[in-house]
Amino acid sequence: MSYIDLTSGKNESIKNMYEEAKDKIPANSIKNSIGMEFMLIPAGEFYLDSLEFSYEIPIKVSIPEPFYLGKYQVTQKQWTIVMGDEPSCFEGDNRPVECITWNKVQEFIKKLNELENTDKYRLPSEVEWEYACKAGTDTIYFFGNSGLQLDEYAWYYLNSSHETHSVGQKKPNPWGLHDMYGNVWEWCQDRYHRIYEEDLAEGTAWEIVGNTAIALRGGAWVSYSNKCHSSYRSSFDSDYGLYSVGFRLLMKL
Repeated sequence: MSYIDLTSGKNESIKNMYEEAKDKIPANSIKNSIGMEFMLIPAGEFYLDSLEFSYEIPIKVSIPEPFYLGKYQVTQKQWTIVMGDEPSCFEGDNRPVECITWNKVQEFIKKLNELENTDKYRLPSEVEWEYACKAGTDTIYFFGNSGLQLDEYAWYYLNSSHETHSVGQKKPNPWGLHDMYGNVWEWCQDRYHRIYEEDLAEGTAWEIVGNTAIALRGGAWVSYSNKCHSSYRSSFDSDYGLYSVGFRLLMKL
């Protein structure tokens, strides 16, 4: 059996080609300047749940480009580093930040992008969030169709003791994302509306001006299991903050 020795001088050009190609492959996980960790979400296709979106049949959606999504919900410590205040009702550096409005989250994103001199941070669209949550599965929960295992993956009404908890204590989904169910609801970029097939181009957010209701995903510590699954949708006004609402960030490659 023959092989190429990339350390050999005779194969220097091949070695250089290998190094150049390697540099273009995104890492499976990365950490930014304030300690936020992100997991690589691959490009692909999936079906939106027909019941939650009032379709007769599920609709296939394409995610044409990979992206990074926060491994955890944004924590109070990370919020304070960027914004300089502590808005949460339940105190704790590693608990998810909550009691923050969608409008304030947009300020956070703007300041974080300025801090790192980039434009790569934003909220995920509803479609991107659901795609990342399902992680290649086609069941109600990413671990199956029964909520009996939810205790292992989420802080919700039956196990939360009526408060948030530090991020990352529960099992992740197959793509390494923690707390996709429960702990706090997660703001998305979309204005809440009945999604039509023509709105689903490449998983982009629906941002028509005039509707102040913003989509929420994932359920929270106050939610029962029927609201803590991959497709459930809710909404709040963009200027309304609550002790059960937080967010996680998307980072573009």
